[in-house]
Amino acid sequence: MNYANIKTCDIANGVGVRVSLFVSGCTHGCPGCFNAEAQDFQYGKPFTRETEELVLRELGPSYVAGLTLLGGEPFEPENQRALLPFLRRVRAECPGKTVWAFSGYTWEELTGPSRARCEATDELLALTDVLVDGEFVQSLKDISLRFRGSANQRIIDVPASLREGEAVLWKD
Repeated sequence: MNYANIKTCDIANGVGVRVSLFVSGCTHGCPGCFNAEAQDFQYGKPFTRETEELVLRELGPSYVAGLTLLGGEPFEPENQRALLPFLRRVRAECPGKTVWAFSGYTWEELTGPSRARCEATDELLALTDVLVDGEFVQSLKDISLRFRGSANQRIIDVPASLREGEAVLWKD
């Protein structure tokens, strides 16, 4: 997996100060995408063990609330396979930090039959606290929405959704 960017002091992509990892590769091709260059799976730099160590170090300070995964598309199957062992490390080495993920796939696509599902999907979701789901739709763009680019996107409480078996909206 390649990554496009790492922001070590991000306050726009989840609650609190966050470390944000922008992975490369996305097959959605949403018109008006804010990060179109990251749609290319070859864009950016390889996500190496050294990159993992950097992100884990940046997650260390107590003022950092957690990790956010964006892209590109973290839930492309090839990205899921690379992110899963890393998220296991994050959970083991950074207890108390939250994990947010942004995906153009909907909750229903990630939990039901779809091109996004692979052997890593269920565990990757189980390691995630909040999912912002749905493709960016330019005609529904709304800059007043918190943590979303368009009105069709939802903020999902993943643990509650896994318990309930359906998407449960996150409440701040």
